[in-house]
Amino acid sequence: MAARDTGTAQQQMDEIEALSSIYGEDWCVVDEDEKIYCIKINDCLDQPKWTLCLQVILPPGYPTAEPPIYQLNAPWLRGQDYMELANSLEEIYVQNLGESILYLWVEKIRDVLIEKAQSSDPEPDIKKTSEEVDEDDGDDFLLDYQPIQEDPIKMLNYITSESQEGDEELPSIHHGNPITDRRSTFQAHLAPVVTPGQVKRVLEKLYENKKIASATHNIYAYRIYCEDKQTFLQDCEDDGETAAGGRLLHLMQILNVHNVLVVVSRWYGGILLGPDRFKHINNCARNVLVEHNYVPSVEESSKQAGKSKKIKKDKKRTEH
Repeated sequence: MAARDTGTAQQQMDEIEALSSIYGEDWCVVDEDEKIYCIKINDCLDQPKWTLCLQVILPPGYPTAEPPIYQLNAPWLRGQDYMELANSLEEIYVQNLGESILYLWVEKIRDVLIEKAQSSDPEPDIKKTSEEVDEDDGDDFLLDYQPIQEDPIKMLNYITSESQEGDEELPSIHHGNPITDRRSTFQAHLAPVVTPGQVKRVLEKLYENKKIASATHNIYAYRIYCEDKQTFLQDCEDDGETAAGGRLLHLMQILNVHNVLVVVSRWYGGILLGPDRFKHINNCARNVLVEHNYVPSVEESSKQAGKSKKIKKDKKRTEH
């Protein structure tokens, strides 16, 4: 085991050294001890129009046994664009299991950016994404911005219209404890779901609550395991909080939860939180998943790890 860990660490060091050499100033070490790195990627134009920041955390088992944990950060990246790019990166990982893949990821992202630059896509509007971007926008900006958001329930209609026969049963809905920071409040809501129709019913029910309906953002993600196809049906919604839905879905993928919908409501209090808002969204989601036994708590995980170590020790004693 130690030999494998040493080999894995060496592979990581070799890959980081190579990437640093290839990408120069675009490569950034965020935290060497925690293995957190960031790379700025653009569309290769003299004056780049499309840019994106890829942040990765390399777990101890990467590349032999674990994938990198990643975040895709760009003001324009949201909804379908985010999901398509995330799916592409995950496909690359699956096709290259056990191998170093960061270079492949970076160049795939660059290809997407170049394609956008060459296509008829309008240039990214980096000014109006969420209230966190410009301090001067305030409430007037929010009022202007929110009506252009697509209705999350309408977005689900196309999924359910063909497959849904009769009314789907409304699952039970659970509400997590709110987190408040600098006048912004975050609260998670959870419901067990096995069909897109149930997702739609839960969202409709939640929006009947005036407080939830008045939230600045209602970010959601769901994962449903289809046993017949042995695949996941999953989707997410930012609701104006750029890339938050994708981050929430990524958290659920890492925790390996399924047949569940998580909605996180945020009421903006007028003070910018920066990256802390994503931490609160994920913490809210994780707490409600732990509370309803979708994932073990930190204490339970530690106890389980302790038990497995004890079993291994006892096994070794028995063998001797």
